[in-house]
Amino acid sequence: MSEKNVSWDAQGNWAAKGDWGTRNSAGRKLDLVHWQNRLDALRAQHHVPAASLAILVDGTVHELASGVLHRGTGVTATTDSVFQMGSIAKIYTATLIMRLVDAGRLDLDAPVVDVLPEFSVADAEATRTITTRQLLSHTSGLTCDFTYDSGRGDDCLAKYVAAARDVALDCPPGTAISYSGIGYNVLGRIIEVITGQVWDEALKDLLLTPLGLTHTMTLPEEALRFRAAMGHLGEAGQDPDPAPSWDLMPRSAGPYGRVIATAGDVARLAQMHLDGGVAQDGTRVLSEETVALMQRRVVDSPDKWTVSADGWGLGWTLYDWNGVRGYGHDGASIGQYGYLRVVPSAGVAVALLTNGGGARELYAALYRELLAELAGVTMPEPFAPPAQPPVVDFAPFVGTYRRAGVVITVTERDGAGHMVYEFVDGMKDFSDPLEIDLVPVTETVFAGTGVGAAFSEDYMPVVFSTRADGTACVYIGMRCGPKVA
Repeated sequence: MSEKNVSWDAQGNWAAKGDWGTRNSAGRKLDLVHWQNRLDALRAQHHVPAASLAILVDGTVHELASGVLHRGTGVTATTDSVFQMGSIAKIYTATLIMRLVDAGRLDLDAPVVDVLPEFSVADAEATRTITTRQLLSHTSGLTCDFTYDSGRGDDCLAKYVAAARDVALDCPPGTAISYSGIGYNVLGRIIEVITGQVWDEALKDLLLTPLGLTHTMTLPEEALRFRAAMGHLGEAGQDPDPAPSWDLMPRSAGPYGRVIATAGDVARLAQMHLDGGVAQDGTRVLSEETVALMQRRVVDSPDKWTVSADGWGLGWTLYDWNGVRGYGHDGASIGQYGYLRVVPSAGVAVALLTNGGGARELYAALYRELLAELAGVTMPEPFAPPAQPPVVDFAPFVGTYRRAGVVITVTERDGAGHMVYEFVDGMKDFSDPLEIDLVPVTETVFAGTGVGAAFSEDYMPVVFSTRADGTACVYIGMRCGPKVA
């Protein structure tokens, strides 16, 4: 939506000019004035400073924006504003990897060490056997929250992979899912070795340019060419304040966590996948077979609530909305949150980018309405404990759980569960320790309280499980934390 079609009101919301109603091929009217009003209202209700929304219906991307990019400066959000997207970057890295597979330059099932002889993890057998397919589907056992600043140089990924060699695995390779940032940085390094380019340049040449994504980038100095959103932090239910820094992630976080874009550009990436791998100008980016392979379920998810994940494919989070299949990805950085959902049966994709506040609540309310109308999807209700929680023996869960960057201490207080979630090592400056009460949902699933809307609306899912090797573990944020004491 160009600026000539819109104006701003005194609150920084976009107001319609002329006829914003369009009809899709089924003759159903897409009322953009209505969705602009809903975006404005829900954004204000949930204290989100700015939101940018892109709706792909029947081959056309419609873009809306609302609010301000920075509450301190009052700069208005527009549809060409760029946001940090956090882990949605993984879809870009996965798509790049699959381009190399299509070209016959990479074997998904060959050991990673065949491409990266220097690749090593804390377990020697895992070093020999981990494959690219496992990295893509988060089944490699590599952990997530290992943040390492390897500098701004073009060798940052090579240094990161070397630094991660002694980090403990979350689980044995191929036995379970555990969401992995390290795995996607290894994928980024694979891209560099095969293409002879740094990851950022390979992304531009092999994906952004063929798709015409002119408002997508990876580096802060590139983002400064555009209207860039500032992240905001604060207490739930209140207007948040600008974060102390625009971005705390090092350059080496790129393949797993830093692509910066407009919502419209995110929707156009999804459009290529919906169109069987073909860009809008007819350029083939992926084969149809590869597009389908990325959407095929590799592993089920024990945590079906944090990102609504029923399972995982090669890069994509997979959803099953009462029989309607979908895929997508979520992302978060410092006070910025993104949500992408694709419904292939309806030819619909929706991308929402935000910069703080109750972003998760905004997403949940807006997407329930949008996907119901456009794609016949009934999204699940917000995760929460039942009115009468079951009585659960909590004693077996008491202990200390640890993975790289996080220590989780579980205790029992007056017969109820309690947890302290503490960031350590390279993650120690990301947040103060979180004090969380655990309310039973089932015998092994608990609702964590007091964590803020960015995690999972009102409650954070905490899922206790057992790894294939018999080790007790807890899943939080799709990450498997083994019990260590």
